[in-house]
Amino acid sequence: MLELIVISSLNGILFGMLLFLMASGLTVIFSMLGVLNFAHASFYMLGAFFGFQISRWVGFWPALVLAPLLAGLIGIAVERYGLRHVHKNGHVAELLFTFGLAFAIEEVVQIIWGKSPVDFRVPAALDFPAFTIFSTNYPAFKMFMLLVSVAIFLSLLLVLKKTRVGLIVQAALTHPHMVAHLGHNVGRIFMLVFGVGTALAAVAGVIAGPALVTQSNMAALLGPILFVVVVVGGLGSLPGAFVASLLIGLLQTFAVSINTSPASLFGPLDPAWASTWLSDIWNVTVAQVAPVLPYLLLVLVLIFRPMGLLGTRET
Repeated sequence: MLELIVISSLNGILFGMLLFLMASGLTVIFSMLGVLNFAHASFYMLGAFFGFQISRWVGFWPALVLAPLLAGLIGIAVERYGLRHVHKNGHVAELLFTFGLAFAIEEVVQIIWGKSPVDFRVPAALDFPAFTIFSTNYPAFKMFMLLVSVAIFLSLLLVLKKTRVGLIVQAALTHPHMVAHLGHNVGRIFMLVFGVGTALAAVAGVIAGPALVTQSNMAALLGPILFVVVVVGGLGSLPGAFVASLLIGLLQTFAVSINTSPASLFGPLDPAWASTWLSDIWNVTVAQVAPVLPYLLLVLVLIFRPMGLLGTRET
């Protein structure tokens, strides 16, 4: 039991920090532009595929730097030559633009790399067990993923709270006209923040690609949970996104590891009065309902706290 708690906690924190890497960029972008970028998870997928391709040419470590830079440049181009022009037509046009962009990126990825998973492997330098807990070997690459996620979180927090660049960005979030009057190019700030946000998602793709499955539908698999994180934490709240990421990561990881049903705890239902569908529900395990739990949490938050856990505006 103790082994289950320790391993699930490590995996849950790791999954939560990966979610935060993506949710942080999406949160900052929403704060500045006021739009939920439906294509954000697609940049996570681009990071994984760019990382795979570049690692085949020059190795994993250069790919860890070059893939996010490339994805960030694409994000800058999307904001400058697409989203900025769509912005004048309102939020509905922005949502439709990012929605279509997500499908376009997926189609391009399928054309270049195909629909089958690619062989994105863990680098040899990190392909060993970092430590052993209760006879279970914990991979060094997973610890590397966790350390990178924590380092980026602390760096992002430091930049936003303690540097002049962070002060200008935060001021541009709430008072863009005043920042413009002080001589700063607000449009350029928006463009760079959008690029940084997409690059953060790409970093998550590069470090998660070797540990998870790198395939053309990975954005569609993770994208919905990403929006759950942003809404549960509170739209535009970076601390809220951090708390919600860890909460959902731990919730889903622990649920997947619990193979218990009401039938295993209390015994099967009496067939004399239990219908077939009720008996089927009685035999459903916690692990089977684990994928539904984040969305159930989303529904509860929207009912009882529409502004999210740490948000200041209602969704």
